[in-house]
Amino acid sequence: MDDNTRYSLERMKDEIVDSFDEELELEMDEAHLELLTQEGLAHDRKRMDRGTYFRELFRLQHELVRLQDWVQYKKLKVVVLFEGRDSAGKGGAIKRVTQRLNPRTCRVVALPAPTERERHQWYFQRYVPHLPTEGEIVLFDRSWYNRAGVERVMGFCSETDVADFFRTVPEFENMLVQSGIILIKYWFSITDDEQEFRFQMRIHDPLKQWKLSPMDMESRVHWEDYTKAKEEMLARTHTEKAPWWVVAANDKRRARLNCITHLLAQIPYEDVPKQDITLPARLHHADYVRHPVPPELYVPEIY
Repeated sequence: MDDNTRYSLERMKDEIVDSFDEELELEMDEAHLELLTQEGLAHDRKRMDRGTYFRELFRLQHELVRLQDWVQYKKLKVVVLFEGRDSAGKGGAIKRVTQRLNPRTCRVVALPAPTERERHQWYFQRYVPHLPTEGEIVLFDRSWYNRAGVERVMGFCSETDVADFFRTVPEFENMLVQSGIILIKYWFSITDDEQEFRFQMRIHDPLKQWKLSPMDMESRVHWEDYTKAKEEMLARTHTEKAPWWVVAANDKRRARLNCITHLLAQIPYEDVPKQDITLPARLHHADYVRHPVPPELYVPEIY
């Protein structure tokens, strides 16, 4: 094997390892939480083997790339809603879905609290501009179902608003589906004990304390109220054209894999015809002179 071949193989290996590292970085915070558990926060649970998890995750992410190619090729419009209690793992699942997709045609929408102007609009109005056009996938990290959950439980809307929401949301979603949008709704379900454990981890982990908010703390107080609100929401908004799918999320790794597997099954897809790609030769001009970069512009090489 000559030096050029060996160099190419080493570069390829580095690229593959870097790809794995990207996922490992996301897993580091969980490893830190496990260390905290060993130090005294007891929590007995059987976790999926890391090797199995990574193999399946990379395989599924490859399929997600194929799915995105198909969505673009067929000019489909896809909306996926991620709902669930605070700390249920919605954000982690969304990260794994989008991690290797083209961000130009796969977007995540996570809207802040409505402004004063938005509070007086038609309720669904602030969500409509974020809906996809042809060839796009849009993932909502919380959606219009805020009205049936946090807004209702925390008293940010009236019971009249809630009743109006339940009356109109099936019509709204039916309009989306009739317009050609593929609508998929997930509810991430965790137990009372699991949520408490995850909140405790955030409290003890400085890298995750930013995730805690006064609303999170209040949600613990209103666990039963959220349960009642969730049960009514699922009962009244689970329709034939826009059904709910519940993800058992006590085990984050299994929840991610199960959710991605189910998502892939909702949209039949195939390989997309592609032209062979050939890197064009670089043009060389005899009169071109590359000028040196001034040393003061370089970032100091600390590492």
